[in-house]
Amino acid sequence: MPISIHPSVDNGVKPGAANFAGGVLSCKCPSDKVSVRISAQSAHNHVCGCTKCWKPAGALFSMVAVVPRDKLEVAANAGKLKIVDESAVIQRHACTACGVHMYGRIENKGHPFYGLDFVHTELSSESGWSAPEFAAFVSSIIESGADPKNMDGVRARLRELKLEPYDALSPALMDFIATHVAKAKGVRKN
Repeated sequence: MPISIHPSVDNGVKPGAANFAGGVLSCKCPSDKVSVRISAQSAHNHVCGCTKCWKPAGALFSMVAVVPRDKLEVAANAGKLKIVDESAVIQRHACTACGVHMYGRIENKGHPFYGLDFVHTELSSESGWSAPEFAAFVSSIIESGADPKNMDGVRARLRELKLEPYDALSPALMDFIATHVAKAKGVRKN
């Protein structure tokens, strides 16, 4: 039996829809759900092994994408949301009843990802969201209890799913961060 990565990719990665314009994310509460409306396609979708991201029960990885901050609106039951860790760079807003992280926001205007909100597109009933493109912070699943002896198998399964494993972010996102830092230091003008 193949290693289970995340329910949304275990049976293969589904492609996103070219003209997809967003949808609604809902928490796991049986009633009075927190709803977050996204009015854009997601980007940089990936599976993430970090210990901060919300993961469905039994999943080794979370699945996280970003959307422009101005395209995210809490549509229902905002009063149930609370920031999980006030000291974290990404302020993850979770439902206080079911614990699901509805979105993560960076408030530091100097951060390279400021203006992007982090979302879990599997919380939407709509299909067409951007497909996961890579796996980030793979080694971190060990910190969540994964057996270090199984890491070769985990990485092989990720590659089988065409999700290149990294122990940071993808090279394109790492280049984006480095470019932002270089501009902030005055090393680059554009």
